[in-house]
Amino acid sequence: MKKVFIFTLLFYFTHNTFAQNVITTITPNSNDSRVITTGVPFILIGADPRAAGLADMGVATSADAFSQQWNPSKAAFALSKQGIGVTYTPYLGKLVNDVFLGNITYYNRINEQSAVGASFRYFSSGEIELRETVDQEPLIVKPNEMLFDLTYSLRVSERIALAVTGRYIRSDLKLQTAIEDANAASTFAVDISSYYQSEEIPMNSFDGRWRAGINISNLGSKLKYDETGQESFLPTNLALGAGFDFILDEYNTLGVTAQFNKLLVPTPPIYGTERTFEDFDGDGVYDPNVDTLISDTNGVIYKGQDPNVNFFKGVFQSFGDAPNGFSEELNELTWALGAEYWYRDVFAFRAGYFNEHVTKGARKFFSLGAGFKYTTINIDISYLISTSKVVSPLEGTLRFGLTFNFGDEYDEY
Repeated sequence: MKKVFIFTLLFYFTHNTFAQNVITTITPNSNDSRVITTGVPFILIGADPRAAGLADMGVATSADAFSQQWNPSKAAFALSKQGIGVTYTPYLGKLVNDVFLGNITYYNRINEQSAVGASFRYFSSGEIELRETVDQEPLIVKPNEMLFDLTYSLRVSERIALAVTGRYIRSDLKLQTAIEDANAASTFAVDISSYYQSEEIPMNSFDGRWRAGINISNLGSKLKYDETGQESFLPTNLALGAGFDFILDEYNTLGVTAQFNKLLVPTPPIYGTERTFEDFDGDGVYDPNVDTLISDTNGVIYKGQDPNVNFFKGVFQSFGDAPNGFSEELNELTWALGAEYWYRDVFAFRAGYFNEHVTKGARKFFSLGAGFKYTTINIDISYLISTSKVVSPLEGTLRFGLTFNFGDEYDEY
């Protein structure tokens, strides 16, 4: 027993003496801006001019042919039995003319309670010339990304609908002169959404109608372009919105909507440099200029959590992993406000404002839009005006869309 006691004291003394002679420091790298980046970001671009005119809002607006991107459950509240929407969005229009986002979407109300929908989106990065010398014949490549999805929407009550969406995503950004084993990356994702629309509520001088929606989109595994490359998260997004329609009379309606978004992707941590020194002579001096340097390693997490997790864990981690705590989590929320005025259900005017914190991307812009309905055809346009120092790729771009509605009409109001 006495030997065990003496051995324990010796171990404790030796361990503490050694600990006092070694010091490890982590110096944080300067990184005030922690923008969350993902793969296939084209999925988040507003593909239709109606939502674009409302500052990229659509989770709680009334149903239309483009509900598939924003809140697929809205299809169960569509006024026409079937609809097809086609849009074209120039991208980086001030610099090039061959980068664009194309979109076609379709829905069909099977009956009073359910609907199906589908869409196809294609993002072209234009033509890129690859050559090693000026005189060499260039190799022309055309990087592109696309998705295809299907939805089933069901009204679980008179005023509430739920929907599940399955999505196939393909990203072909490989360059033939780069990594030889690089291939087009592909994956599958799921959306889960819900939509609520109230009955008309009589007010003193007008009628009203509430709207609300939620959509958790792009739940799926990471993208990987080659065996050694880094995996990229999908832009998994939580969208929450609510709105109110002021039905002023039989000719005039004004809808006001607000929406919040948060990427359900881990926040990049603050990295630092780890330096470990040992005081060999015991004089209490740890001099980095002497050969006491044991390690000098970049990439040590100074503050925050490790973002190298699977997508499922990343969703839950994204709610509490910001290095600066709850205040930074709030900064990761984007918000938008928009208003849509309809006259005789024939002409519409739209306006909106979108805001993103300066440390999370700094997107800030006003949007304007208009719509015109002639028999079964809707024509929509929108225009973006950036108010941020960070120039938007869609600055000064007109977006166009056509909608064709056909079949029986439903009375939802």
